[in-house]
This record gives sequence, structure tokens and C-alpha cells, in this order.
Amino acid sequence: MVLHPAARVREAGQDVTFCCKASGTPAPRKYYWYHNGTLLEGSAQRSSGRLALRGLAPEQAGTYHCKASSEAGAIRSAPAQLTVLAQGQQSCRAEPEPSLVELPSECPQDASGSRYYNVGRCPASPCPGGPAEPSGCGGESGRCCGVRRMELRQVPCAGSVLPLKVVAECGCGPCARPRALVQGRVTAADTGEPLRFGHIFLGGSKVGFTGYQGSFTIEVPPDTQRLVARFVDGQQRLVDAVKVLPFDRRGGAVYQEVKMLRKKEPVELDGGRSNAIPLGEAGGREPVGELVLPAGAFLRPSGEVFNGTVKASVTFVDPRDVGTASAASSDLSFANAEGEIVPLRTYGMFAVDFREGDSGAALQAGPVQVRMDAAQVWMPEHLQKMKLWSLNPESGLWEEEGVLRPAGGGRRRREERTFLVGNLEIRERRLFNLDVPEDRRCFVKVRAYSNEKFNPYEQLEGVVVSLINLEPQPGFPSNPRAWGRFDSVVTGPNGACLPAFCDARRPDAYAALVTATLGGEELEAVASSPKLNPNAVGVTQPYLGKLGYRRSDHEDAALKKTAFQINVAKPDPNNVDESNGPVYSYRSLRECEEAPVSANHLRFYRVEVDKYEYNVVPFKESDVTSWTGDYLAWWPNPQEFRACFIKVQLEGPQEYMVRSRNVGGSHPRTRGQLYGLRDSRSVRDPLLDNTSGACVEFKCGGMLFDQSLADRTLVSIVPQGSCRRTAINGLLRDYLSRHPPLADNNHTGAFSMLAPLDPLGHNYGIYTVTDQNPRLAKEIAIGRCFAGTSDGFSREMRAGEGTAVTFECQERPPGRESFFQRLLSAPAEA
Repeated sequence: MVLHPAARVREAGQDVTFCCKASGTPAPRKYYWYHNGTLLEGSAQRSSGRLALRGLAPEQAGTYHCKASSEAGAIRSAPAQLTVLAQGQQSCRAEPEPSLVELPSECPQDASGSRYYNVGRCPASPCPGGPAEPSGCGGESGRCCGVRRMELRQVPCAGSVLPLKVVAECGCGPCARPRALVQGRVTAADTGEPLRFGHIFLGGSKVGFTGYQGSFTIEVPPDTQRLVARFVDGQQRLVDAVKVLPFDRRGGAVYQEVKMLRKKEPVELDGGRSNAIPLGEAGGREPVGELVLPAGAFLRPSGEVFNGTVKASVTFVDPRDVGTASAASSDLSFANAEGEIVPLRTYGMFAVDFREGDSGAALQAGPVQVRMDAAQVWMPEHLQKMKLWSLNPESGLWEEEGVLRPAGGGRRRREERTFLVGNLEIRERRLFNLDVPEDRRCFVKVRAYSNEKFNPYEQLEGVVVSLINLEPQPGFPSNPRAWGRFDSVVTGPNGACLPAFCDARRPDAYAALVTATLGGEELEAVASSPKLNPNAVGVTQPYLGKLGYRRSDHEDAALKKTAFQINVAKPDPNNVDESNGPVYSYRSLRECEEAPVSANHLRFYRVEVDKYEYNVVPFKESDVTSWTGDYLAWWPNPQEFRACFIKVQLEGPQEYMVRSRNVGGSHPRTRGQLYGLRDSRSVRDPLLDNTSGACVEFKCGGMLFDQSLADRTLVSIVPQGSCRRTAINGLLRDYLSRHPPLADNNHTGAFSMLAPLDPLGHNYGIYTVTDQNPRLAKEIAIGRCFAGTSDGFSREMRAGEGTAVTFECQERPPGRESFFQRLLSAPAEA
């Protein structure tokens, strides 16, 4: 499906047109349209990818999807929601929805000491289109609810006032169409070696190369529902990787690590004789099966039989090894007869590469036989459903090649094995799978939070949550923890719902291992030992006990804390304790997606060192669409985010909080006005006594949102405690003196500068990174700042390397305020 119908909002009496388009060989001949799952009758709907509805009535609201079919099969589109409003009904209320931001610690807003302030937000919901709106078959952006007017408030704060912009009015306007990107790195699964200058394909088109360190950036084409990318090693040392990459449909970048399998060393075969290649014999395991190649099976592309020496490489992905899940291709899905994309459960996949021994020319193979050991299939019902599949590298879907059936004759002796046998032809496609369709399916609800407080308004969006289905019960003789499939989903404003296999009769028939990453950073799961706390995990008893929740360090505290495992126990519809998540039946996807934050769910959170961020113009970094154009916006451009950090060395017995205060410096519209505050606690250097370092964000100098005039932000760096500035980086001092005006630096307890317009590096103690994702830009800059280099990455502080300014801090006498405290209590005097 290359064009999916798009959601629309209309008033009663208006018209609407939905469009879809599918591609395939042969080309799709018929299109069927469905309303709320019911087929719409009529020849016009059956022969065209267009559905026109005239004079809409309220009962025509709901979901619409199309199905395209040909002799080769069928494919179904994603559903599109049609909202029909009564005439004159408002879809965008002028009154903003509540949205809380945290104020600085010196700004309590009520008697209870709460520091949260309601700044309002406008939901990015669609607005009804007018009569002149296009038909709905192109990539038009439409109209959406958004900010119409903002107001400046003055919040009292410890003897001073803090400026804060709040949403005053919402209204309809053109929808923002931010760029959606997938960024990441491609490496070999065994050694971590980067794929240097590898080819990247979307569909059949080459769209770019990986970098020297294996990095890549893919811009997601508009209206994409399923992003399928193929990574190819030009040197042919690694097996082609076909990946279904998760992305954020609301824009911004998602980071993804891609692993590629190393090709197995080729063996030389005599093409004129019968040969057998074992599948899955590595690590001393019993093979899952074998690939049997009869004499004369090898063919040149012309069809001529090749009987010479063949170099044959067959690389097997063995699900008995949990570590191979990340390197497996695609997402183990296929399109059934109704065109619905449904999951497979794998017993192993293999990539083949046959070449002539002398010339190295690629060979095909005529009818060959795949024999699978039935003893490796522990679910008896799977023996009747086992099939052979090949991967379509353009759609990322597996397509049926044949059925595996028990070999004739049965067992004659106890020690003899029973094999499932299937036939296969190896032509253009080179990746195959031993799979069964699995219909015991559920969804698991997961949310990610910015900290361990788990506040509903501090959820993280853009987090990639991955789920690997495991078999906790002894399945394979050599390893009971085999995996069956894997899925990745990106969290939105209401978390994520991950598909998983489940079972109603035996809660432990299937287990799931779940992880979460944000910009390459692993998030932490909630602890399960020494005592399991249902309130922290997010699931009430007794269902939590049935799920058997265990964090990865449950039995060994030395292990990582970044994953959890549960039994995917299908909820009992007759048990009220299991009707509120976190596991939902497969037909309850909408309930899962719309579940309130009070419903049961599983959690990850970000482990933050002590830090705080305040923006005068509120902006949710995980939701690019929340950006508002304003002169005081911290990020002036929603398409490109530039993060700037300064490295501060502190010599003293403690760790110290360091604040950056950022105000307009040279721009006439913002001079003297606050952009925002950043607080960051210093981190001890393990190699230097009584020394710590802090990487503190500041607002970069550069163009403001109107892109007409640059501003050099006036940045003040103030450490907490009794600290005295002792050194300034020589190169930075020279740069600032050569680029006047100079900031007033006559107080030894602080450091001030007009932010450089140039992207200075570690030699200056300044770290600048530009990216389409603000969080990713900041993570990379912080990693370089910790390392003290312009191209490295570290989470271990090197306080003496790449530093901009140094302070010496002492324990102050009792009763004496530090400059930092005086700045909070009496800023004008300080």
C-alpha cells in the first residue's frame, strides 16, 4: 500500500474524498472500501482507489479503510478517521487545555509549596476543511487547532519576578508538517564494527549511504505508515538487513541501532553431487534442520545448470540465542488473505549466497529441500502450521513459499527423527524463514517518564520501546529461552501499545522482554527486588503477580537495570482485576491506545542527574508540534535544533549545582529579556581528587525565529556555594575579546559571556551539536562535554579536559550566604 487514506474533519452537508493506492505484480485490479469494518457495496467503490462521499450525514462518521486485491493476494490500508461536526460546531475550543510546567525552586506558587504553573496548550486536532480544500488525494497539510495568542505573565520569585509566556487563545490554522527522521548507526552484530559507506534503500530506490562510523539519517516520506529500509554491505561481508524502522509521525527524529549479521564463511560444494548444509548447528546445538541441494540444483541466471565448484554461504539466525533477535530482518509479519498485516512466530531464518568458485558470479538454485527437525517444535499445534517464507525486501513482509509436511513413512525406531520437509526455489530472494502464523495475540501498554516521580504530565514521547517474545517454558532442548518475534513502537502523548503473543490458559506460555531507548540512551525499568512495589511498577495486584514482573537485575544486582520481563497473561474477560490493562486482547487496540494514565501500565523512566530546565516560552522537546514562534523561544527553528553546552570545572570537596541564566544580549527585541534557566549538578572526576565537572546548557547565539537578525545571548554561569573564579580558557577569552562587545565579568563568583555565533569546539570548552531532534542534539553534546573532545562520547566525567572556566569552591562559614543564594533571594542587589 503506497498511499493510505488520510483523516478528515467535515461539517454535516459537506463532501469528502478518500484515496488509496497499492502496487504489486500483477497490478491490483480491485479496491474495496470499508466503513467501520463493513464493506461498502457499489461498483464505483470496487474498481477505484477513490471513495467520494457527498452531503455528509452524522452517521457517516467513523473509520474508513480500503483493500486492494489481485491474483497475487490482498493488502489493507491503515484506517482513516472521518469526523462529522454539526453545522457551526467548533472542533477547536478557544480556551486552552491545561498544561503544567515546573518553575524554579525559588518560585512556590501556593501555600503547599507547589512549583507547577499552568501555561496552557492547544491540542493539535484537525479542523474542518472548507469547500476549497483539495480532494484528499495529495499531501495537503489541512487545518489544525493551534496557538492563536500568547500572553506574558510575571511570576513572583523570591524578591524578583520571572517572565513566563502562556497560551491565551487557540484557533484553527494551517497544520504544521514537521519533518520525520530516523537516525542511527549500523554495526556488525558480532564485533560492533561500523558499516562504512553501506547502501541504504527505501523500496527499490537507493536513498543514501551510511557514514564512516556507520551513522545514517533517513527522511521519512510523507504519508508513510510503515518505513522499510534495506542496508547493504558493498563488500558483501555482512548479510543484507531489511528493517522496519519505527518513527514519530508528528515529526522529529527517532534514534535506532541497526545490527547486521556477518555472513558465514563459505564452504566449497561440488555442484554435480547432492549436498546438505546444516541449519543452526553453531554453539554445539542440535541443528534445527538442513538445506538439501540435489545434484544439478545450481543454476546460472540464464537457467543453465552449473555443475562446477560452488562457494556456498548459509547464515542462520537461531532464535534459541536471545542475542540474535536484534539482528534478525524485518518484523516477522505477513499479509493474510484479507490483506491484514499479522504476525509470525519464527523457528529460524537463513540467508543464502551461492557463487561460482572461479568467477564469483552469483548462482540460483532449482528445487531444493528444507528439512526441519520436528523435535525442535515444542508446541504440537505448530507442527501442522509450519511454513516456508521468503522476505520481500521492498515491503518488509514475508511471503509464503511452501508448506512443511511430515516426511513419509513416520518413525520406525525410537532414535530416528521425524522431519518436516518443504521444497524451495532460490531466485532473486535470498532470505528465508521457518515460521508459523500465530493468532494468540495481545497488546502491552508501556509508558516512559522523565523521572522516577511518574507524574502524568512528565511522560516522554519519542521513546523507542522494544518487545521480544520469549518462551519461558522448556521449548528447545538446548535453550529454554528462545525468542519467537520482536516489535518496536515509539511512545506518543499516551504511551505505546506493543503487540505480543499471549495465552489465556497458561499465563507463562509466553513471556516478553521489554527495553526502551531515547536518542540511544537506555531508560531504566522499575525495580522488582528486594521488594515489589505495585504502585511504582504501575500494575495492581493480583494481576501483577500473574504477570511475574522481574527487572533484569532481579537476581544479580551487577546486571543492567534497563529491561524487564513479564508473562504475557491474556486478560480474563470475566475477571474485573484484569480489565484495566496493562495487557489487552488483540481486538482491544483502541482501548489500549486511549487508556487513561490511571489505568494499569508498565513503566520506564529516565535517570537524571540533578538538573532543571526552564523556558520562558514553554516547549515540550518530545513533541516538535508544541513549538511556538516567539522572539523569546529557546529554540528559534523547529526544523533544526542547535544545542550548546559550556564545561565548568569545580575544585572543592562536594558536587555543586551550576546555573546558566540566559537573556537577550544584542538583539533589539530581546535585549535584557530572559530566555530561560538551566541548572546542572557537577559530577565527580574519578581520576582527580576534590574535582568535579558540570556540563551546563546555554542558549546558543544565532538567528531568532524571524531569521532576520542574530542575537548573542548574554550567558551568566553561577555555581552554588562559596566559589571563586580562578581560570578562563585562554582560547575562549581570546575569541571573546576579538568579537566584542565583552560581557561584564567583574564578579569573581560568576562568569558571563555573549554567546559565540561560531560553533566552537572542545579547545574552547564549548560544545555545539545541531540535529532535527532537540533531545538527541543535547545527548550528543553532553557526551562530548563529559569526554572533553569534539568527536568522542562518554558518561564518565573528565573534569580537567576541554574546560571553559574553573572555579575554586570552599565550605563557607556558617550563616554566610553564597553568591548563588543571594542571586535567588535578592537578585537585584546581587
